[in-house]
Amino acid sequence: MVNGKEAFVDEFVLHRIAAREEACVFSDFSAVIKGEEEQQFLRKLFLRPFTNMAFTCAFDMEGGPKSNVLQGLCAKLHKGADIVECSVAIAKHVIAAGGEDMPEGDLIAARFSEVEVGGAVYDAVGIFKFDEKEVFLESKRKDGGIALRLKRGLGNGKPNKACLVVYMDKDATLFIIDNEGSTAWWQKDVIRSRPKKDHVNSTTDVMQLTKTFITQQLPEDFVVEKTDQIDLLNRSVQYFKEHTQFDRQEFAEEVFQDEKAIRSFNQYSDRYQEEHNVELGSSFEISPDAVKKQARVFKSVLKLDKNFHVYIHGDRSKIERGQDDHGKFYKIYYEQEN
Repeated sequence: MVNGKEAFVDEFVLHRIAAREEACVFSDFSAVIKGEEEQQFLRKLFLRPFTNMAFTCAFDMEGGPKSNVLQGLCAKLHKGADIVECSVAIAKHVIAAGGEDMPEGDLIAARFSEVEVGGAVYDAVGIFKFDEKEVFLESKRKDGGIALRLKRGLGNGKPNKACLVVYMDKDATLFIIDNEGSTAWWQKDVIRSRPKKDHVNSTTDVMQLTKTFITQQLPEDFVVEKTDQIDLLNRSVQYFKEHTQFDRQEFAEEVFQDEKAIRSFNQYSDRYQEEHNVELGSSFEISPDAVKKQARVFKSVLKLDKNFHVYIHGDRSKIERGQDDHGKFYKIYYEQEN
């Protein structure tokens, strides 16, 4: 979702932090590197890990506009405040939240421009924590020969934890990396984030809702063959790929067609929103990035014992199910063999 290929890393600061502040080293200078080769490396290090993310967050501002420490510090950075001073404050905020179990590592605060999200470009601020360094081999000419040396540093590895704050219009959009899935001290104490109410998360939530309805709820309400379930999964994904705007009633009619199935879907949708504490509007713009990511988990595979896996992506009418003296079978019609 984040495209950093044309972005520019304006300035960054690196601090070495640990659970005890006396073991930390705080930099008193920032780095500004303008060379194209260096910029390519920095873009890959900082922005490429966010490329395939299709889940957005926002700062939780419950308690007032000054209640979120990181939000205030990132806003200052965005507005041009001294990056060294702000980054030290961010580092100390992370140390306080991380507690005694926080691994030692490098913390980087960076300012970006020209970061592309959804076809438009924005300014951004990033916070990155790297717990481990990579080993790499350095070679150089020396006295007519070649000298080799092993070094440790940052390279191709993703940050263990990161938060990219993209300043889009009025609201900042957050993209969060957490190698442990959901670390309370990082997401709740450092960032204080909440899912953002936008078209990206709405697309993701409705597709997840649809998948669980088709695979779990629908078979409880009706007798549904596995091939019909797969056909419904395919039709629902196809709807999201072919439309730019989601309309709940239109979607239900196109995918489920049967009135009883449509009524069951609508009832399940209402329960799902209540149980998962999400609000899904009846109409919203469809996010192609969210569709691309979610479509991967809509499995169109018919598993027959341990002998066959049949991938179904097309016309359900070309598959017939039956049974004879030899056992159960599927008859598949096709036009071309590749």
